Amino acid sequence: MTMKLSFDGDWGATVTDGPLSIAPRFAGNSVHVAHYANVRERERFLVATFGSQEWLWDAPDTLRFDPDSRKLVGAELQMPYVSARHETSVRVPVLPPVRPGGLRADEVKDFRHEMCAVLCRAPGEAALTCLRDLDVLDEPLEARIGIAPDVALLIQQETVVGWSLTDPVRYLTRGFAAPDPNPPSPATRRLLTECLDLITTPLVDDLVDGVPAALARLRAADEALRNQQEDPHRADALLDLIAIMVQDYGNW
Repeated sequence: MTMKLSFDGDWGATVTDGPLSIAPRFAGNSVHVAHYANVRERERFLVATFGSQEWLWDAPDTLRFDPDSRKLVGAELQMPYVSARHETSVRVPVLPPVRPGGLRADEVKDFRHEMCAVLCRAPGEAALTCLRDLDVLDEPLEARIGIAPDVALLIQQETVVGWSLTDPVRYLTRGFAAPDPNPPSPATRRLLTECLDLITTPLVDDLVDGVPAALARLRAADEALRNQQEDPHRADALLDLIAIMVQDYGNW
């Protein structure tokens, strides 16, 4: 069955049978699904494709399409810094089964797709669900289109209203590096939860306000990551994630 999807700005695409085979790279604050391996290759990739992309200080979700086939060839999804409060997290609907599929743009035209505003986290960070806004929780999601391994777009009334990343710790990496193929350690899984707590509300507000308990958690997480020997590449990615917080508040 053909499914038509709408994005921001009345831009549309059709779901195809060909999802991307590229493993995602999770840098802690964004998810990249693309073949480029450095800044220069990324710039060439953006020039050779069309779709939604960043502009100056604007950072929407990036979805890039081949101008000849109009098929999706890469994506960069920004993670919001606002976590749903506990009283709203329980309203997160059961996610529909993933239907693997690519996207084919209806027309060769640039557009802008706003990044999500709300982060919902499953216990143990089994999955990250990013939503356009909390109003999405008022109605069920009708589909989840798996555009790449463990990366899916969330669909409500034929509109893309968010995305999800399953088992995000598996894909933790720095910059353009490929994720470590070895399984993540249990300690890294726990530290991912702590780091996400530290960079999202409400805990990040406590850090800004200088709450001693929050500052102690930040320093403890930084020390634990620096002493993490069994999963060093993922630990380095998490150090990058909290680096600004440590720089600004670690010595309070």
